[in-house]
Amino acid sequence: MEFLIVTGMSGAGKSTALKFLEDIGVFCIDNMPPALIPKFAELVFRPGTDVEKVALGVDIRGGRLFDELLPLLDCPESGLSGYSILFLDASDQVLHKRYKETRRKHPLSETDSITEGIQRERQRLAKIKGAADHIINTTYFLPRQLKEKINLLFLENKNFDSLTVTLLSFGFKYGIPSDSDLLFDVRFLPNPFYDPKMTSLTGNDAAVHDYVMNETATGEFLTKIADLLEFLIPQYINEGKNQLIISIGCTGGKHRSVVVANNLAAHLQQAGYFANTKHRDITTN
Repeated sequence: MEFLIVTGMSGAGKSTALKFLEDIGVFCIDNMPPALIPKFAELVFRPGTDVEKVALGVDIRGGRLFDELLPLLDCPESGLSGYSILFLDASDQVLHKRYKETRRKHPLSETDSITEGIQRERQRLAKIKGAADHIINTTYFLPRQLKEKINLLFLENKNFDSLTVTLLSFGFKYGIPSDSDLLFDVRFLPNPFYDPKMTSLTGNDAAVHDYVMNETATGEFLTKIADLLEFLIPQYINEGKNQLIISIGCTGGKHRSVVVANNLAAHLQQAGYFANTKHRDITTN
Protein backbone atom coordinates (compact mmCIF):
# COMPACT_ATOMS: atom_id res chain seq x y z
CA MET A 1 0.00 0.00 0.00
CA GLU A 2 1.21 3.51 -0.83
CA PHE A 3 1.05 5.87 2.14
CA LEU A 4 1.54 9.59 1.45
CA ILE A 5 1.75 12.45 3.94
CA VAL A 6 0.75 15.76 2.31
CA THR A 7 1.98 18.83 4.16
CA GLY A 8 3.58 22.21 3.52
CA MET A 9 3.05 25.94 3.79
CA SER A 10 -0.45 27.27 4.37
CA GLY A 11 -1.71 28.69 1.08
CA ALA A 12 0.68 26.65 -1.06
CA GLY A 13 -2.04 24.33 -2.40
CA LYS A 14 -2.26 21.33 -0.05
CA SER A 15 -6.06 21.11 -0.19
CA THR A 16 -6.00 21.41 -3.97
CA ALA A 17 -3.32 18.72 -4.19
CA LEU A 18 -5.46 16.38 -2.09
CA LYS A 19 -8.40 16.92 -4.45
CA PHE A 20 -6.25 16.02 -7.43
CA LEU A 21 -4.92 12.95 -5.63
CA GLU A 22 -8.50 11.92 -4.90
CA ASP A 23 -9.30 12.31 -8.61
CA ILE A 24 -6.68 9.67 -9.49
CA GLY A 25 -8.03 7.14 -7.00
CA VAL A 26 -6.13 7.96 -3.82
CA PHE A 27 -8.08 7.70 -0.54
CA CYS A 28 -7.60 11.14 1.05
CA ILE A 29 -8.24 12.62 4.50
CA ASP A 30 -7.37 16.22 5.33
CA ASN A 31 -6.26 17.77 8.63
CA MET A 32 -5.69 14.52 10.52
CA PRO A 33 -4.01 14.88 13.96
CA PRO A 34 -0.68 13.00 13.85
CA ALA A 35 -1.55 11.00 16.98
CA LEU A 36 -4.41 9.33 15.07
CA ILE A 37 -2.30 8.25 12.10
CA PRO A 38 -1.14 4.88 13.60
CA LYS A 39 -4.74 3.88 14.39
CA PHE A 40 -5.85 4.91 10.93
CA ALA A 41 -2.97 2.98 9.34
CA GLU A 42 -3.92 -0.09 11.36
CA LEU A 43 -7.47 0.21 10.06
CA VAL A 44 -6.62 0.58 6.36
CA PHE A 45 -3.70 -1.87 6.40
CA ARG A 46 -5.75 -4.78 7.75
CA PRO A 47 -6.32 -7.72 5.37
CA GLY A 48 -9.34 -7.54 3.14
CA THR A 49 -9.45 -3.76 2.63
CA ASP A 50 -9.60 -2.56 -0.95
CA VAL A 51 -7.68 0.66 -0.24
CA GLU A 52 -4.42 0.71 -2.21
CA LYS A 53 -3.28 4.32 -1.95
CA VAL A 54 -3.73 6.68 1.00
CA ALA A 55 -2.92 10.38 1.35
CA LEU A 56 -3.22 12.25 4.65
CA GLY A 57 -3.21 16.03 4.85
CA VAL A 58 -1.32 17.14 7.97
CA ASP A 59 -0.38 20.76 8.55
CA ILE A 60 0.11 23.57 10.98
CA ARG A 61 -3.63 23.89 11.64
CA GLY A 62 -3.13 21.12 14.19
CA GLY A 63 -1.18 23.52 16.42
CA ARG A 64 1.19 21.82 18.82
CA LEU A 65 -0.08 18.42 17.68
CA PHE A 66 1.68 19.01 14.35
CA ASP A 67 5.08 18.86 16.06
CA GLU A 68 4.38 15.19 16.86
CA LEU A 69 4.42 14.23 13.17
CA LEU A 70 8.11 13.63 12.51
CA PRO A 71 8.84 11.81 15.80
CA LEU A 72 5.80 9.64 15.11
CA LEU A 73 6.91 8.77 11.58
CA ASP A 74 10.40 7.90 12.85
CA CYS A 75 9.12 5.68 15.65
CA PRO A 76 9.29 1.92 14.80
CA GLU A 77 6.43 1.20 17.22
CA SER A 78 4.08 3.40 15.20
CA GLY A 79 3.71 0.66 12.58
CA LEU A 80 4.23 3.16 9.77
CA SER A 81 6.57 2.03 7.04
CA GLY A 82 6.89 2.69 3.36
CA TYR A 83 5.43 6.19 3.68
CA SER A 84 6.52 9.20 1.64
CA ILE A 85 6.13 12.93 2.26
CA LEU A 86 4.86 15.49 -0.26
CA PHE A 87 5.66 19.09 0.72
CA LEU A 88 3.86 22.01 -0.97
CA ASP A 89 5.70 25.33 -0.94
CA ALA A 90 5.55 28.80 -2.53
CA SER A 91 7.42 32.07 -2.20
CA ASP A 92 6.62 34.33 0.77
CA GLN A 93 5.39 37.04 -1.62
CA VAL A 94 2.92 34.72 -3.34
CA LEU A 95 1.68 33.25 -0.05
CA HIS A 96 1.13 36.78 1.28
CA LYS A 97 -0.78 37.73 -1.89
CA ARG A 98 -2.99 34.62 -1.68
CA TYR A 99 -3.92 35.40 1.92
CA LYS A 100 -4.70 39.02 1.06
CA GLU A 101 -6.89 37.97 -1.86
CA THR A 102 -8.89 35.49 0.22
CA ARG A 103 -8.93 37.78 3.30
CA ARG A 104 -8.03 34.85 5.52
CA LYS A 105 -5.97 35.06 8.68
CA HIS A 106 -2.77 33.04 8.73
CA PRO A 107 -2.99 30.25 11.38
CA LEU A 108 0.25 31.43 13.04
CA SER A 109 -0.41 35.15 12.81
CA GLU A 110 -0.58 36.36 16.41
CA THR A 111 -1.45 39.86 15.19
CA ASP A 112 -2.75 40.97 11.82
CA SER A 113 0.68 40.48 10.21
CA ILE A 114 0.51 37.78 7.55
CA THR A 115 4.26 38.12 6.97
CA GLU A 116 5.06 37.23 10.59
CA GLY A 117 2.80 34.19 10.41
CA ILE A 118 4.48 32.96 7.22
CA GLN A 119 7.93 33.31 8.80
CA ARG A 120 6.88 31.41 11.95
CA GLU A 121 5.38 28.63 9.85
CA ARG A 122 8.47 28.35 7.63
CA GLN A 123 10.62 27.89 10.75
CA ARG A 124 8.25 25.27 12.19
CA LEU A 125 8.21 23.31 8.92
CA ALA A 126 11.94 23.41 8.17
CA LYS A 127 12.63 19.88 9.48
CA ILE A 128 9.75 18.17 7.73
CA LYS A 129 10.58 19.95 4.48
CA GLY A 130 14.11 18.58 4.81
CA ALA A 131 12.66 15.07 5.21
CA ALA A 132 10.27 15.37 2.24
CA ASP A 133 10.50 12.93 -0.65
CA HIS A 134 8.78 15.30 -3.06
CA ILE A 135 8.67 19.11 -2.95
CA ILE A 136 6.36 21.01 -5.28
CA ASN A 137 6.79 24.77 -5.45
CA THR A 138 3.53 26.33 -6.64
CA THR A 139 4.76 29.92 -6.88
CA TYR A 140 4.14 30.11 -10.62
CA PHE A 141 1.56 27.32 -10.89
CA LEU A 142 -1.96 27.51 -12.18
CA PRO A 143 -4.25 24.78 -10.74
CA ARG A 144 -3.99 22.75 -13.96
CA GLN A 145 -0.19 22.81 -13.70
CA LEU A 146 -0.33 21.48 -10.16
CA LYS A 147 -2.65 18.75 -11.41
CA GLU A 148 -0.15 17.87 -14.14
CA LYS A 149 2.65 17.63 -11.59
CA ILE A 150 0.55 15.44 -9.26
CA ASN A 151 -0.34 13.13 -12.15
CA LEU A 152 3.28 12.96 -13.27
CA LEU A 153 4.53 11.94 -9.83
CA PHE A 154 1.74 9.71 -8.55
CA LEU A 155 -0.24 8.46 -11.57
CA GLU A 156 2.44 8.00 -14.22
CA ASN A 157 5.07 7.11 -11.58
CA LYS A 158 7.60 9.43 -13.20
CA ASN A 159 9.06 10.35 -9.85
CA PHE A 160 12.70 10.40 -10.93
CA ASP A 161 12.93 13.90 -9.52
CA SER A 162 10.86 16.67 -7.99
CA LEU A 163 12.35 19.48 -10.06
CA THR A 164 9.98 21.99 -11.58
CA VAL A 165 11.37 24.31 -14.26
CA THR A 166 9.67 27.66 -14.79
CA LEU A 167 10.49 29.68 -17.91
CA LEU A 168 9.74 33.25 -16.84
CA SER A 169 9.57 35.95 -19.52
CA PHE A 170 9.92 39.57 -18.37
CA GLY A 171 10.71 43.10 -19.51
CA PHE A 172 13.94 44.73 -18.36
CA LYS A 173 12.13 48.11 -18.22
CA TYR A 174 10.03 46.70 -15.34
CA GLY A 175 12.92 45.21 -13.38
CA ILE A 176 14.74 41.88 -13.16
CA PRO A 177 12.83 39.07 -11.35
CA SER A 178 14.37 38.75 -7.88
CA ASP A 179 13.96 34.97 -7.69
CA SER A 180 15.76 34.10 -10.93
CA ASP A 181 18.18 31.17 -10.85
CA LEU A 182 19.35 31.70 -14.42
CA LEU A 183 18.82 34.81 -16.53
CA PHE A 184 19.20 35.34 -20.29
CA ASP A 185 18.95 38.60 -22.23
CA VAL A 186 17.36 38.31 -25.70
CA ARG A 187 17.37 42.02 -26.55
CA PHE A 188 19.95 41.25 -29.26
CA LEU A 189 17.15 39.80 -31.40
CA PRO A 190 15.19 42.07 -33.81
CA ASN A 191 12.24 43.63 -32.00
CA PRO A 192 8.75 43.01 -33.50
CA PHE A 193 7.46 45.96 -31.49
CA TYR A 194 8.66 48.36 -34.17
CA ASP A 195 6.54 46.72 -36.84
CA PRO A 196 3.15 48.51 -36.64
CA LYS A 197 1.36 45.25 -37.47
CA MET A 198 2.83 43.53 -34.42
CA THR A 199 3.12 46.33 -31.84
CA SER A 200 -0.11 45.35 -30.09
CA LEU A 201 0.49 41.60 -30.43
CA THR A 202 2.48 39.35 -28.11
CA GLY A 203 4.84 36.41 -28.42
CA ASN A 204 1.84 34.09 -28.11
CA ASP A 205 0.57 35.29 -31.50
CA ALA A 206 1.67 33.40 -34.61
CA ALA A 207 2.89 36.51 -36.45
CA VAL A 208 5.27 37.48 -33.65
CA HIS A 209 6.39 33.88 -33.13
CA ASP A 210 7.25 33.50 -36.81
CA TYR A 211 9.01 36.88 -36.93
CA VAL A 212 11.29 35.99 -34.01
CA MET A 213 11.89 32.38 -35.04
CA ASN A 214 12.75 33.31 -38.64
CA GLU A 215 15.83 35.12 -37.38
CA THR A 216 18.90 32.88 -37.74
CA ALA A 217 20.31 34.03 -34.40
CA THR A 218 17.18 32.83 -32.60
CA GLY A 219 17.65 29.23 -33.68
CA GLU A 220 21.35 29.29 -32.79
CA PHE A 221 20.61 30.82 -29.39
CA LEU A 222 17.91 28.25 -28.58
CA THR A 223 20.20 25.38 -29.56
CA LYS A 224 23.03 26.61 -27.34
CA ILE A 225 20.76 27.36 -24.35
CA ALA A 226 18.97 24.01 -24.67
CA ASP A 227 22.32 22.23 -24.69
CA LEU A 228 23.39 24.15 -21.57
CA LEU A 229 20.14 23.36 -19.74
CA GLU A 230 20.31 19.66 -20.61
CA PHE A 231 23.70 19.64 -18.89
CA LEU A 232 22.71 21.79 -15.91
CA ILE A 233 19.31 20.33 -14.97
CA PRO A 234 20.58 16.84 -14.02
CA GLN A 235 23.26 18.53 -11.89
CA TYR A 236 20.58 20.54 -10.08
CA ILE A 237 18.51 17.39 -9.57
CA ASN A 238 21.50 15.56 -8.07
CA GLU A 239 22.10 18.54 -5.79
CA GLY A 240 18.50 18.28 -4.53
CA LYS A 241 17.10 21.44 -6.09
CA ASN A 242 13.32 21.33 -6.51
CA GLN A 243 12.56 24.62 -8.28
CA LEU A 244 14.50 26.18 -11.15
CA ILE A 245 13.45 29.59 -12.45
CA ILE A 246 14.94 30.55 -15.81
CA SER A 247 14.21 34.18 -16.62
CA ILE A 248 14.21 35.36 -20.25
CA GLY A 249 14.23 39.12 -20.69
CA CYS A 250 13.61 41.55 -23.52
CA THR A 251 12.78 45.25 -23.39
CA GLY A 252 9.07 45.13 -22.62
CA GLY A 253 8.48 41.44 -21.91
CA LYS A 254 5.79 41.01 -24.56
CA HIS A 255 7.43 39.75 -27.74
CA ARG A 256 10.92 38.21 -27.98
CA SER A 257 11.17 36.90 -24.41
CA VAL A 258 7.74 35.26 -24.65
CA VAL A 259 8.63 33.42 -27.87
CA VAL A 260 11.96 32.20 -26.50
CA ALA A 261 10.45 31.13 -23.16
CA ASN A 262 7.68 29.19 -24.90
CA ASN A 263 10.14 27.39 -27.17
CA LEU A 264 12.52 26.47 -24.35
CA ALA A 265 9.64 25.16 -22.23
CA ALA A 266 8.42 22.99 -25.13
CA HIS A 267 11.93 21.63 -25.63
CA LEU A 268 12.33 20.72 -21.94
CA GLN A 269 8.90 19.08 -21.89
CA GLN A 270 9.89 16.92 -24.85
CA ALA A 271 13.08 16.02 -22.99
CA GLY A 272 10.93 14.66 -20.13
CA TYR A 273 11.17 17.51 -17.63
CA PHE A 274 8.24 19.24 -15.94
CA ALA A 275 8.47 22.73 -17.41
CA ASN A 276 5.92 25.54 -17.43
CA THR A 277 5.85 29.17 -18.55
CA LYS A 278 5.01 32.40 -16.78
CA HIS A 279 4.85 35.65 -18.73
CA ARG A 280 5.21 38.32 -16.08
CA ASP A 281 4.85 41.49 -18.16
CA ILE A 282 2.84 40.33 -21.16
CA THR A 283 -0.20 42.41 -20.11
CA THR A 284 1.71 45.38 -18.68
CA ASN A 285 0.98 48.66 -20.45
